Amino acid sequence: MSVLIVIPARYASTRYPGKPLAELKGASGVSRSLIERSWMAACEVNGVDRVVVATDDDRIRQAAEGFGAEVVMTSASCANGTERCAEAHEALGGGFDVVVNLQGDAPLTPHWFVESLVQGLISAPEAQIATPVLRCDGAALNSLLADRKADRVGGTTAVFAADHTALYFSKEVIPFTSKPYSETDMTPVFHHVGVYAYRPEALAAYPSWPTGPLETLEGLEQLRFMENGRSVLCVEVEAKGREFWELNNPEDVPKIESMMAKMGVE
Repeated sequence: MSVLIVIPARYASTRYPGKPLAELKGASGVSRSLIERSWMAACEVNGVDRVVVATDDDRIRQAAEGFGAEVVMTSASCANGTERCAEAHEALGGGFDVVVNLQGDAPLTPHWFVESLVQGLISAPEAQIATPVLRCDGAALNSLLADRKADRVGGTTAVFAADHTALYFSKEVIPFTSKPYSETDMTPVFHHVGVYAYRPEALAAYPSWPTGPLETLEGLEQLRFMENGRSVLCVEVEAKGREFWELNNPEDVPKIESMMAKMGVE
């Protein structure tokens, strides 16, 4: 079973231009770019045959090659990371059994998230795409709610059926709950972790499918699979004491740096 990890990265983010090159200080005060830290996270995953950065920007290419990453140049017309992964897989000649999209804004993604994700897809032949979900404790839920209250787009949440087939993903906090939770309480809300594992046939078809109204409204690429009748598997993963957050806004930098300091991430 051959596995490719693609880290899609674009410079022209609407919410955070230049985000892949944003610097994050580790526990010892050493600064590394977001794209380098995401690449380091990808390289820790077991059972992976190849890791590449996919970008259309020379600044990102130069930075990535500078720390030793393999880079695949893709077109500026890619609408999202999934389209960029599809283009990168094709440029590499295809042939991988599973393609993983480890988005370049998730440097704290533990290797076991990705390993569980790949195994989940392999074990569910009816699924064409799999993605991890992490049950929120009260602290994580309160962070999501604080972002929405401040009119910031923070993390994405997911709801799924008993067989873990996705029902919906949203940048709103779903399902609604009015109950207050302490920081250590486990909640019914699941944080969607921005990683995807695709079967290559579904990934190759994705760019040809129309963009539907839900993907347009939410700005969530995985909804295109659902709007075109494809099954998305939600794989529940365990934090194992590890804090997790994506870098969505400039305000997330100190939050992630604080998490790295607590975990001793250099």
